[in-house]
Amino acid sequence: MRMDDDTGRDFIRLSPEDFAALGIDQVAYVRERPEGGSLRFEIHAADGGTVAEAETRDLAYAAVLQNGMVPVSVH
Repeated sequence: MRMDDDTGRDFIRLSPEDFAALGIDQVAYVRERPEGGSLRFEIHAADGGTVAEAETRDLAYAAVLQNGMVPVSVH
């Protein structure tokens, strides 16, 4: 839905579902997760869904890059 703000510029109002899907095919988030005294690295889609995990941060980033997306760390 297009709307005007106070400056007269147009902007698009996104539904929560549209916002969650923003960047879904462009960005993947890498997040550390402790497991049994070591760390695992979960790969999440832009909507927050877990899509994979890796044993190291480098492997997680490589998997994201190999699939044509941009990796972003989440702390």
